[in-house]
Amino acid sequence: MIKTKLTMLATFIAASHSVAVSAADYPLMPGDPLVSHQWHLQNTGQAAFSERGGQAGEDMNLSLTHALGIMGTGVTAAVIDGAVELTHPDLRDNVRPGSWNFTTNTPDLVPGGPTDRHGTSVAGIIAASAFNGIGGRGIAPRAGIVGFNLISSGNYNTANWLQSHGMYSDGYNKHSFDFPRIFNQSYGRTLSAPVGFDYDEDPWLKTYEDAQEEITRTTHGGRGALFVKSAGNGYTSQRYTDPRFGSGYLRFDNKNHGLPLQNVNLERMDTSFWNLVVSAYNADGQLSSYSTVGSAVFVSATGGQYGVYSPAMITTDLSGCEAGYNPAYGRNALHGGHPLDPTCDYGARFNGTSSAAPSAAGAIALIMSANPALTWQDVRHILASTARKIDVEHPGVSLPFNNAQGETVSYQAIDVWQTNAAGYAFHNYYGFGAVDVDAAVNMARFYNQDLGQFTQTERFAVNANAEIPDGDVNGVQSTYLSAEEMTVDAVQVRVNIDHTSTRDLAIELISPSGTRSVIMTPRTGTILGKNGMENSQMLTHHFYGEPAQGEWTLRVIDTAAEDEYYQFDPSAAGVPNVNMVHKNNLENGLLKSWDIRFIGRK
Repeated sequence: MIKTKLTMLATFIAASHSVAVSAADYPLMPGDPLVSHQWHLQNTGQAAFSERGGQAGEDMNLSLTHALGIMGTGVTAAVIDGAVELTHPDLRDNVRPGSWNFTTNTPDLVPGGPTDRHGTSVAGIIAASAFNGIGGRGIAPRAGIVGFNLISSGNYNTANWLQSHGMYSDGYNKHSFDFPRIFNQSYGRTLSAPVGFDYDEDPWLKTYEDAQEEITRTTHGGRGALFVKSAGNGYTSQRYTDPRFGSGYLRFDNKNHGLPLQNVNLERMDTSFWNLVVSAYNADGQLSSYSTVGSAVFVSATGGQYGVYSPAMITTDLSGCEAGYNPAYGRNALHGGHPLDPTCDYGARFNGTSSAAPSAAGAIALIMSANPALTWQDVRHILASTARKIDVEHPGVSLPFNNAQGETVSYQAIDVWQTNAAGYAFHNYYGFGAVDVDAAVNMARFYNQDLGQFTQTERFAVNANAEIPDGDVNGVQSTYLSAEEMTVDAVQVRVNIDHTSTRDLAIELISPSGTRSVIMTPRTGTILGKNGMENSQMLTHHFYGEPAQGEWTLRVIDTAAEDEYYQFDPSAAGVPNVNMVHKNNLENGLLKSWDIRFIGRK
């Protein structure tokens, strides 16, 4: 075993600037009975207790990192979720001080509700213990874990949000060894219409952003921390709230023209630079069918499908066959008792971008563990530089529509993989790509880059007052000439638009270098009759590494000559039916104004 590990080490160092070796040549080290079934750790095509397996090699690519003994030591991750079962036999050795129960206002984080299984599963993806002869293995199996039951407590107020996100009320030392360097947020909303990002109207937005910026930039002696957030599960389903029917999800028979019903830029906190947003891919190396997407996605990570026909994620569950997902989720061979899990402490049907976020969080723990001197900026740069292109043949999504002259035209609403002017590949499904742990850790170990000083500008306002022509693929454009001498990490845009059907609108931002980023896809699922946008914010990482100086172009396109929207059919029995409604659209829209802010380095 020692000789094998030394051979791995020599090979790894020899490939230190290219990682030319294949992780498939190195099976994961044994010691956990379920580890060979955990496709996200190493995908060999195994079924993971579902009906079929995926594509070998589509995984987090971490076997060499683990072989080198880099497993997250010295890094603590906070799980902001339902309660985490901190006494779980595969989690308890990694528990660190700092957890909090907002229901009882004590550190005693005892799971008590059905959503608490969610937090326990998230924690296991990050840091389930290794080599202890039980269960599976976390991505960073020696990282520390603290938990906050913010979601399940029912006490989702500002004070509790701040504490769970690092602003500890008891003066906990933000530079201590155990203070989290990673905050995992496997939660979010699926919105049916754009909302405003305005500090005056919603002062909590500034409170939250200021807190996340402070924790990100100032903790751990200035090395900082990262907030990892799930992109959401709204590609094919739409959340609704209606006084007649309550709330729930609706699905649409026409598959929404192949476009996402939810764009990640509809969720305000996903448009904050301080949240590193993660989409999900499955065991075939393709976008998970549910995953929300958009230009605010930073990277993609393993989320799987549903664990019935194809693999979901194998991770910790609430202990016992009568608790957690085990009694609720059948149709999977692991659930309800199995020789590899006789006490039902694990599950094989956890999925969603709730799985992708902790997959990325575990990877970040490994990167930080490999080189503790890295700053938060360094880690983001490493992820952007080493993520791998997946689903490389995906053609994007082209939307045909009839223009105002009755001609059929086409709009490329989601591009194929694009390489920007700074050489970074980007896709609205996957951000910079799938997290590649071995490549990222290799870069981290030999890291010697100076990224410059972090900077973010004010919002620069543009009074456009320009008509948006109805059903015109050329749209309308407005420009801003930037004098900022800086390198872009991300760009935020807020728009004010009058329009009778927001679903028709596509919004693009084009850099001085000519890179086009679709920051709002058309056909988002506006179902409640809310139209137009007021200070609606969008964020894009597509221009990473490009210069901010020069002319930036905002382009708004109306992709239908008639309004198209959904409405409830109150006469439908059972689950509310949703009808497509068309009507003649005789009015042009109006791009009233917009503003732009650059975030990056000098």
